[in-house]
Amino acid sequence: MKLLKGLGDFFALDIGTNAIRVVQLSGSGNNWTLQRYAYAPVDSKLSTSDSAEAQRRLGEVIMTALGQSGIRTRDVVIGLPSNKTFTTVVDVPMSSEAELRASMKYQVDQYIPGSAEEMKVDWALLGPSLRAQGQQEVLITSVSQAYSEQRLEFVESLGLNVIAAEPDPIAIVRALVPIGNQTAELLLDMGESSTDIAVVYGETPRLIRTIPTGLSSFVKAVTQNLNVQEDQARQFILKFGLAGQVLHALETTLDGFASEITKSIKFFQTRYESVAINATLLSGFAAIIPRFNEYLTAKTSVQAQSANPWQGVQVPQTAQTQLAPVASEFATAVGLAKRSAQ
Repeated sequence: MKLLKGLGDFFALDIGTNAIRVVQLSGSGNNWTLQRYAYAPVDSKLSTSDSAEAQRRLGEVIMTALGQSGIRTRDVVIGLPSNKTFTTVVDVPMSSEAELRASMKYQVDQYIPGSAEEMKVDWALLGPSLRAQGQQEVLITSVSQAYSEQRLEFVESLGLNVIAAEPDPIAIVRALVPIGNQTAELLLDMGESSTDIAVVYGETPRLIRTIPTGLSSFVKAVTQNLNVQEDQARQFILKFGLAGQVLHALETTLDGFASEITKSIKFFQTRYESVAINATLLSGFAAIIPRFNEYLTAKTSVQAQSANPWQGVQVPQTAQTQLAPVASEFATAVGLAKRSAQ
C-alpha cells in the first residue's frame, strides 16, 4: 500500500470522527467536476472504537453513504488520521533520483518514531532546500504497520479495493492551496477532536503537526463554564462565535490553542528564516465559527481567513445547496479525490 501515490478511477473516503465523507471527482489541475458525494453523520464512539460491534456499525454507515452517493467503482483512496501518522521534512545532500532512493532506504529509520520494521514508510522529493545550499528537501511520512493493516482490512472487508492511503494533513494541502501558489501559508483544518496544521511553501507542505484540540474541546469548556447542555453549548459556539459569554468561557482553551499555532509559525520561521507566512487558511469548524478568524489574526499577527475546499471544482447547484451546511468539512475528502495518476 502506497502512502503518496495513486492511480486510476477511484473515489475518496474520509472516515472522520463525526462524519463519513465520500467524494468522486473527474478532471485535473484547476478543472475538476464533482461527480458524486455523500455525507453521513456518525457517533464519535463508533468512529474511535476498535470493538467488533462498533466496526460493524461503522461499516454499515459507510456502505449506506456509498449507496446514497451512487458511486459504482470499488477502488478507493482512504485518509489516515493525523494522530496515527508521522510526517516530517528533512534535508539530504543533492543526488540523483537513483542515489536518493538507495540512500533513503537506509536513512529513513533515523527520522521516524519506532523501527522501520514496525512502520509503513513513504517519501517524496520536494526539491532544493529553502535553507541550505547543496541540499534537497524530502517529505517523509509513516504509519504503524499494525494500524495500517487494521484500517486496510476494515475497508476491504466492505468489498472495497484500497488503491492508496494518505495522511489527512497532506490531503488538505491539495484541497486548500491554489495551483501555482508561490507564497507560504498556514493551513488549519479543525475537526471534532483535533486540528490538523500544515505550513506550505508554494504547493508543498514543509511542516505538518496536529493539535489535540477540536470543536469538542470548545463544547466541553462552554458546557462547564456556562453550565449548559452539550448540544446547547455547540449551538452557542456555531451561532454566536467568539463573542460575549462564549468568548469568556473559552478563554483558557483558546489561549492554549493560539499558543500552539504561534509555536508552529515560529518553528517554521526559525527553519526558513527568509520565508514569511502570508496567511492562515481556515477549514473545517475553524472556518464557520463566527469571529474565529479575527481572534486568530489578533493572537498570531498573521491574517486568518476562511478557505474553500471546493476551489477549482465545478459543483452542480443542487449539490451546492445540499452541501452548504457541511461544505467546510470536506478538505480531506476533496484533497484525496484530487489525487492524479502521477
